[in-house]
Amino acid sequence: MASSYADILERIQAALAAARDVFVRFTPGEIQAEYKAGHDPVTEADRAVDAVLRAKLLREGEGWLSEESADDLSRLDKSRVWVVDPLDGTREFVMGLPEFCVSIGFVENGIPVAGGIYNPATQETILGSIDSRVTYNGKPARASQRATLPGALILASRSEVKRGEWQQFQGGDFEVRPMGSVAYKLALVAAGRADVTFTLTPKNEWDVAAGVALVTCAGGFVATLDSAPLRCNNRSPLLSGLMACGPLLRKPLLAILEKYLPAATTAASRP
Repeated sequence: MASSYADILERIQAALAAARDVFVRFTPGEIQAEYKAGHDPVTEADRAVDAVLRAKLLREGEGWLSEESADDLSRLDKSRVWVVDPLDGTREFVMGLPEFCVSIGFVENGIPVAGGIYNPATQETILGSIDSRVTYNGKPARASQRATLPGALILASRSEVKRGEWQQFQGGDFEVRPMGSVAYKLALVAAGRADVTFTLTPKNEWDVAAGVALVTCAGGFVATLDSAPLRCNNRSPLLSGLMACGPLLRKPLLAILEKYLPAATTAASRP
């Protein structure tokens, strides 16, 4: 059956291809960064990719939310909204670490329903919508079917690990691997290349919208720390932390995070 989001997926693919052409002009690790309020870096590449994404994606009647665009709150009146991060993992890009990506999420009535992620350093593209399968470099993919945490690969925020925020999760019977770009980590979970990722730190919608769409489309479990499904196109784009995993790891994941979650979340996870 054809996807009702076929046009959306075509636009996402065209936008990722245009972004690929922009990245050819830049060498990771050899680019200057400016610093915004809050010490977040931004580069010429961030701005250049933002411009091509907007040109390729946005149509009349749709809203736009991007880390690198001024927020036009008219998006709140739109049912269909693009939520994008032109370069998620700018710190890693500046450092020359291959852990950054272009993140494109498409939101309908607040729900992320389609997404695309492209990592220029590794040449990985992960794409999907709620009525079509997720693909990893053009081949069908799905979330991990692992049922227990022992031996699982959990992707952690590189900066959170550096700040010591993952110390309580180290030394277990699963592997914790630090990595940049939350969008890229979510995409790898969607593609079954990792079993779990989570962050106890608030994130913005543009960080996670595409990845949440992909994990959902791939049959995985994803939720905010207050147990609610992620809803986007809020007046404030800042969200609570996020957790994502293969479908069979939901209860084991909630169990190790129990003391960090609201009581309602862990109560809802019990039989």
